[in-house]
Amino acid sequence: MTRPTGPSRPAGDDGREDRPRPRTGGGQRSGATPRRAPRAEDGRRPSAADRPEAAGRRPARGTEHGSTGARSSASPRTGRAARSSSSTSAPRTPRSSSGATDRPSSAPRGQDQEPRTARPGRARAAAPATPRTGRPARVTAAAEPRRSSVARQRAARPRVGGTVDARTHRRLRAARVGNPLTRVRVLSIAVIATLALFSGRLVYVQAYQGETLAAEALQGRMNTQTIPAVRGEITDADGNVLATSVTRYNVFADQVLIEDWAHTVDGERVGGAAEAARLLAPILEEPEAELAAKLSGSSQYKMLKRDTAPETWDAIKELGISGLFAEQDSRRSYPAGTTGGNLLGFVGAEGHGMAGLEHALDEQLAGVAGSRTFERGLGGHVIPTGIQSTTPAVPGTDVRTTLLMDLQWKAQAAIEAQVEAMNASGGFIVVSDVKTGEIYALADAGSMDPNSPTGFGGSQAISTIFDPGSTAKIVTMAAAIETGVATPTSQYQVPYEYPTSNGQVFKDAHEHGLENWTLTGILAQSSNTGTVMVGEQIPKQVRHDYLTKFGFGERTGIELAGEERGLLADADDWDGRTQYTVLFGQGMAATALQSTNVFATMANGGVRTTPHLVAGTTDEAGTFTPSVQPDPVQVVSPETAHTVLTMMESAVEEGTGGAAMIDGYRVAGKTGTAQIPGPSGKLDAYMASFIGVAPVDDPRLAIGVFLENPTATEYAKFGSVSAAPVFSDVMSFALQQLGVVPSGTSPELYPSTW
Repeated sequence: MTRPTGPSRPAGDDGREDRPRPRTGGGQRSGATPRRAPRAEDGRRPSAADRPEAAGRRPARGTEHGSTGARSSASPRTGRAARSSSSTSAPRTPRSSSGATDRPSSAPRGQDQEPRTARPGRARAAAPATPRTGRPARVTAAAEPRRSSVARQRAARPRVGGTVDARTHRRLRAARVGNPLTRVRVLSIAVIATLALFSGRLVYVQAYQGETLAAEALQGRMNTQTIPAVRGEITDADGNVLATSVTRYNVFADQVLIEDWAHTVDGERVGGAAEAARLLAPILEEPEAELAAKLSGSSQYKMLKRDTAPETWDAIKELGISGLFAEQDSRRSYPAGTTGGNLLGFVGAEGHGMAGLEHALDEQLAGVAGSRTFERGLGGHVIPTGIQSTTPAVPGTDVRTTLLMDLQWKAQAAIEAQVEAMNASGGFIVVSDVKTGEIYALADAGSMDPNSPTGFGGSQAISTIFDPGSTAKIVTMAAAIETGVATPTSQYQVPYEYPTSNGQVFKDAHEHGLENWTLTGILAQSSNTGTVMVGEQIPKQVRHDYLTKFGFGERTGIELAGEERGLLADADDWDGRTQYTVLFGQGMAATALQSTNVFATMANGGVRTTPHLVAGTTDEAGTFTPSVQPDPVQVVSPETAHTVLTMMESAVEEGTGGAAMIDGYRVAGKTGTAQIPGPSGKLDAYMASFIGVAPVDDPRLAIGVFLENPTATEYAKFGSVSAAPVFSDVMSFALQQLGVVPSGTSPELYPSTW
């Protein structure tokens, strides 16, 4: 099949068509290099015969002269004139009414599809060549819109077989050029709105919340540290320190600052955790590797060592290591150790007294803590120019006790030795001044060390209650003499066993026959039956009243926590036996301090004072303020008290208390043996005791010695065996320490028998 050929070119033609160059969206001028024709489906480029012009289409206007470079009919895809690569122009083909060209009867090879139809109004007429250049003039179609770069790229895509599918065609039609002014307006409005929002917020914060936010920020920077008050000292009567506070430091590290720290050693800069650990190890006496581990990290508070002595912290400061700090602390120290430990008590981890005087006088000893307020930076350090204020701590007051430490030590050593010798379960001693009520010693066997406390502390002399036993017989004697029931020389025939009017039977501790004893003899021999014979003549309520007057059944008021009041039932509640047993110290209960204070009252002319441990306090200025005690109470007349005191002297000189005698001093006292609950809970154990005063001619001291369940021998349960010798030992030491002169008179005793 032969291809149809167009008419011969006019003479003088250069072999090219004069074609007007299309005006593209990018502003391409005419004369630009024409685009190459896309390949057909079979891989070859279309020839001139394949072009629409060769297919019988009418060339656009302005190309009739047959010049090369002329454009063919408008492209359906772009509306631009199609290019012709043929050397001859195709003949004009008549258009149909729809504007499409008629297809020739003989189509070229590979062009069997229907020719594309140019859309009305989309073809651009070719411009006539300018006289000067011979090139077609720029012609712009009025109906062609300005296309975007995306549309131009899509128009430049290859078209298979010279056609455009319907989908692509619709997309090309939908493509429109965006208006940049619209985008600028939208972005401008968004920026202005955002700036207005932030500006409004800024105005609101500055104008309305400025002060509040500034205050909150300041509060966040403020830090308050407590300045602990120095706890007051506790001293004995002579000013010897029993409890004091020593300064200690808790050393900690800022690991961040440690990491940045460095110093120069032999001209070389070294530092960090490893170097700091090397320097600290010998001072803190800890392994270097462990210290290096503690110093490494990102914590700003890492405790290195607590309870560090001041000289140790001074040595650490001399190293000049940035990032090492210390918190000042106070630790309680008790130089006397176990001596008086139960009386002093101890201080807990929070700085408050937990037992003994430390607990009872905590408010006076503790003082008032101060504070330091300052602004701190992000790293926790003080801002030098920030707000700072300090409220100094008020130290606690010093407490002076009535204790005499040497006497306290002697009493404690004596009771501990006797407890061991008598195989007793416990023991305690009370030493008091009969005229003032001051406690010179209050010793317990097995006292704790407050420096390393165990248990709850406290003194058994005020917390353990038991039947006072025969030591309470002096109350019956005083009541009988004071009420006129008997005199020291009243005569009685005392049997070993005595029945009362209500059928109650009482016996003495030792079997004996019918004895002719005076009232003094009954007390000297510690006869239960004789005491009941005297006491049954005293009305029940009077018996109760005298026991109460001497302090039984109520606390003494000593400045120690945990004091027991004892047991003393009302007279109306006594049963048929108790109304008699109270006459010789059974059917009731008391503490060792209560029982000892009865003898001190008798030695003080019948005046009962309040036992106390605190002599006074000393404030920061050094002013001493004596403690205020309740007014003394006259229990019995001085005459009655002197009479009973003389009768008690007979108990030492002629009776059961012979082991309590002291050379050169007149001694008055009374032994006691009372039943107490044993390990089984039954009344199968004994409390052995001796309470006495000396010197009788000018009484100064009252001492009570008590041993719980001594079992070393058969007779160890008796006070005359276990307790009286300890009394003699401790009283002799106390009289010498206090410088009490020996007695200058001989005793004038009442007769014991008749």
